[in-house]
Amino acid sequence: MAMNSVRRAASLRPNCLSFADTLAQSVALIAPASVAAITIPAAFGSAGNGTWFIFVLATIGLILVSININHFARRSASAGALYLYVAKGLGSTAGIVCGWALVLAYLFIAGCVTPVFAHFTNLMLSEFGLQVPSIVLYVICIGVAWYYAYTDIQLSVVLMLLIELLAVSFIIVLALITLAQHGFRPDTEQLTLAGATPGGMSFGMVLAILSFVGFESAATLGEEAKAPARSIPRSLIWSTAITGLFYILVAYTQVLAFRDSDVALNESASALSDIASMAGVELLGVGLYVGVAFSFLSCALACFNAGGRIAYALARQRFFPAPLGQTHTYNATPHVAVSLAAAIMLLITISMSLFGLDELTIYSYLGTIGTYGFLTAYLLVSIAAPVYLEQQGKLRQTDLIVSLLAGFFMLIPIAGSFYPVPAFPFNVFPYLFLLYLAVGVWLFSVRRKRAPYITENLKHGFEAGQSRLEA
Repeated sequence: MAMNSVRRAASLRPNCLSFADTLAQSVALIAPASVAAITIPAAFGSAGNGTWFIFVLATIGLILVSININHFARRSASAGALYLYVAKGLGSTAGIVCGWALVLAYLFIAGCVTPVFAHFTNLMLSEFGLQVPSIVLYVICIGVAWYYAYTDIQLSVVLMLLIELLAVSFIIVLALITLAQHGFRPDTEQLTLAGATPGGMSFGMVLAILSFVGFESAATLGEEAKAPARSIPRSLIWSTAITGLFYILVAYTQVLAFRDSDVALNESASALSDIASMAGVELLGVGLYVGVAFSFLSCALACFNAGGRIAYALARQRFFPAPLGQTHTYNATPHVAVSLAAAIMLLITISMSLFGLDELTIYSYLGTIGTYGFLTAYLLVSIAAPVYLEQQGKLRQTDLIVSLLAGFFMLIPIAGSFYPVPAFPFNVFPYLFLLYLAVGVWLFSVRRKRAPYITENLKHGFEAGQSRLEA
């Protein structure tokens, strides 16, 4: 018994997650229900009748990024995933930059969805004349997400799958009711992109691309997935394609539903609820509040799962303190990393609330900064893929084209963060993120001088993932 406990404590639980489980991880972190509730209405403010089309383009762009990631995912499986892929193609410093960026990304996305969980929970409770203090709901959201991430990865992914299916089902039903009330007739104004401008659609593309961040998180389950060389690449492609189709449907029907409304889609306080009222199914609107709120909780759980495993892997590579590389004796989860992440985000969200920031402001601030981490990782892995294939003597012209196109799509939101210059404090956030990356590079240079084997650890991390697939 003692020997088994020690063995299980030494690593994550192998071969315990199916394809559906890894797919649930990616979809939960994307949180499509939350995008339907908040991001699509916001994108309409810029893209107008072209809103559905910018999601078509964004879906294509993220599928191209998925293809780049899959060049590595078919050959190596590990909790480090993307940062080890980047290190293999571009070297150890680029790999650490990627891992460092992803740690911030998962942390801040977990933090940004916590206040909107509180926001939509209170919207639901207001239908019954009730309200709960936001800070209490922050504790509930992070506490529940921490508990499941700490306890059992299998239990976590089942919970996430059920929550997302519930939330997305409510929204699809509403979309179908809306289309039926309009006789399923084509909306020619949308199909011809009437009134949409290239500039507006370009700005809307930023929001559309950001709606997919987190799809890569299934790759962090490489040590726990069954047949990871098949299940993880499929999860990345499927999660992107399925959510993309969902976004296109919802964007089209939301714009259609608000066609004759006195209030513009992007000015609605709660677009999904308003559409339910227009359709005469107010009770469904209450269900939508529940579904969207729990979709945000599911996203927080997915962030702790993925972020905890990235921190665990970085600790095993000796970049982070050793305790973060420990796994729970019985649960076989990176419990120290998960617990630290939950504590940090609870402290940050409560502090921001006490400083007077409302829930949606906290969401926008933390979400914006966190998204930079994902974009950095996606851009780096898109550059690393053709370099790696060239090293292997397997680079084709189509691979290079896919890499260039994927990089181009990722540069759209990156460029949009600098020009046109956003209002304060969003104009400062990109530079704060660059400072954060610089700190990571400095820490790595210090650690490498004291322990040169760190560079070799990164190389061996990818090779260990290869051995895992061959075993």
